[in-house]
Amino acid sequence: MLAVRIERFPIAGHFTISRGAKTEAATVVAEVSRGGVTGRGECVPYARYGETPEATLRALQAMQEAVGGGLDRHALQAAMAPGAARNALDCALIDLEAKEAGLRAWNLLDRPVPGERTTAYTISLGTPEAMAEATAKAAHRTLLKIKLGGEGDPERIAAVRKAAPESELIVDANEAWTAANLEQNLAACADVGVTLVEQPLPAGQDEALARIKRPLAVCADESVHDRSSLAPLRERYDAVNIKLDKTGGLTEALAMADAAQALGFDIMVGCMVATSLSMAPAMLVTPQARFVDLDGPLLLARDRDHGLRYHESLVYPPEASLWG
Repeated sequence: MLAVRIERFPIAGHFTISRGAKTEAATVVAEVSRGGVTGRGECVPYARYGETPEATLRALQAMQEAVGGGLDRHALQAAMAPGAARNALDCALIDLEAKEAGLRAWNLLDRPVPGERTTAYTISLGTPEAMAEATAKAAHRTLLKIKLGGEGDPERIAAVRKAAPESELIVDANEAWTAANLEQNLAACADVGVTLVEQPLPAGQDEALARIKRPLAVCADESVHDRSSLAPLRERYDAVNIKLDKTGGLTEALAMADAAQALGFDIMVGCMVATSLSMAPAMLVTPQARFVDLDGPLLLARDRDHGLRYHESLVYPPEASLWG
């Protein structure tokens, strides 16, 4: 039996990127029950990819008959297109299978046991002054992810660096830069010791990255979704951000991580703003990741019960009571 629902979690304060601000995380939860055992998965529909919570809910409800007929995670890959809806169902099926087998998910999938990892903590887009103030409060964290947004970004990143002189910085421009300001903004980031810049140019308009000498590593996010999108990006990007809501679940995310490593990409494992139920499956990708960005629950006013354990900048693998 498949049960699906929309759940909403308030964000602590606000969360702002180049595409706008939001005050809550709207998630869709899938639960698959069989023989008294229930597996759970969570996804975050993303408007950038034409997804809404309501449409995602309907897409999952349309899978009721297939799930009742014994659909497993392998058949699911062809039964649904990549995206948030498939992610929720894929993770629910893995959770169910692990519980039925009496195994942890990483043992079931024959993957390395995840350990604690340093996760990035996100600083929302704002004025240089507002971002410096927010950064100062988080300057004790090892790794900060800075949201930038176009005009004025050199001033923003300089202010952030002054407020957090010891933290490693990565930057996410969310497609807001242009070919005209690309080199200037990359240079400004390099000047203050930024390690990585994520998705500076719009997906499909990122050819300029192959024509310049990049002074620091550049990571694809909106330009990369699953394994099929990897090969064309090798001349433009040094790393790829693997998010389960883009890949359509953990099954494809793990296969994509293997393929990305084989092509020479560094890996970031990322997330949307969501609860620990979304982060838990992504922890299985962390053994292959150079960068871990799984701070979604830290940005919420409250997490769900049995959430992941966070201590300072460390995030720990899920307990079986949460997932897997």
